[in-house]
Amino acid sequence: MSAPVLSAERMTLVGHADLDGRGDCMHVNVVDGYAYVGHMGHTDLGTSILDVSDPENPRVVAQLPRPPGTHTHKVQVAGDVMLVNHERNRFEASPPDRWSAGVAAYDVSDPWRPRQIGFFPTPGTGTHRMTYWQPPYAYVSATDEGYKGRFLRIVDFSDPAKPREVGRWWRPGQHVAGGETPPPELTDDPTKGFHLHHALVEGDRLYAGWWDAGLVVLDIADPERPVPLSTLHFGAESGNTHTALPLPGRDVVVVTDEQVTQFIGTQRHVWVVDVADPASPKQVSRLPVPEGDYHERRIRFGPHNLHEHRPGSLVDPETVYLTYFAGGVRAYDVSDVTAPREIAHLVPEAPPGRDSILFNDLTVAPDRTVYATDRRGGGLYIIRHER
Repeated sequence: MSAPVLSAERMTLVGHADLDGRGDCMHVNVVDGYAYVGHMGHTDLGTSILDVSDPENPRVVAQLPRPPGTHTHKVQVAGDVMLVNHERNRFEASPPDRWSAGVAAYDVSDPWRPRQIGFFPTPGTGTHRMTYWQPPYAYVSATDEGYKGRFLRIVDFSDPAKPREVGRWWRPGQHVAGGETPPPELTDDPTKGFHLHHALVEGDRLYAGWWDAGLVVLDIADPERPVPLSTLHFGAESGNTHTALPLPGRDVVVVTDEQVTQFIGTQRHVWVVDVADPASPKQVSRLPVPEGDYHERRIRFGPHNLHEHRPGSLVDPETVYLTYFAGGVRAYDVSDVTAPREIAHLVPEAPPGRDSILFNDLTVAPDRTVYATDRRGGGLYIIRHER
């Protein structure tokens, strides 16, 4: 069943699953006809698996609960292995005093019957996100004892039952147990400070959104010894740097700053960066902000996640797909990096009792079917992009 659409251009909503009213959804992977969806933590669910072989009729085939005090809102699938994050749940009615912290590994050779087979602990608030595209390595944004804030932990899952860390990198000041003094910007507030949010890899380079520190570029030719190459901050308008997406075959990275609140006078942006010299990245443009009365309505309107070029998904270095919270799903032509332009969008009507959609994450199949998630009740939306 499809949901009503508020606005669309060159995109059509073809399928929808509200997950029986527990549609507080975040991360989504689609592998071999199954969608793996993480839940934000507003309900009792942790992970849902849906059969999406018929995009017009998605159906739930398995669901995993979240541990008490924990949310498991991120999911990555490679082969028969699914990784799920465990992190302190900020969305509990009362702040939890106990939670699970780490990365859980599941066997999903039968998606109807996922089975946990391993766990990698990350003491502290836990794991926020991980990139696991091509085994054995997962690039994990997580905490650990003796460190302040999240940093990069590179974990070998060649044996998912016995994952092991092989390398790590942190910004100076984070290793307090090693005698480093944290700068004032390094706070315990997960919405502020110099924390790793997310890391993506292209060849021997790792591109990371380091929240209020901006873009960080590392050389990971030796995963045991990551080497910092550069940092780029985007100026006074920037903050909450989220995802840095390298465009395959091009010396270009697209970087999102997350709009973390409703509009209160600050508009976050999506930046286009030249990384031909990874030691000296340069901003060349930014994606245009979609038109509409979103600011006047005082709703959460701004960038969040990008479609990442996972193996098996759409790989198009000239088109960028992203979620824009109340602005829905947006697609941009970036063939000319100095003049990116919007080419398609879709904004569904708000779920019942809400003032807008809040699209959270998306992934795009090779046929340009877009799978997008809403974070507060809407569930999973399946959209076709007509070129």
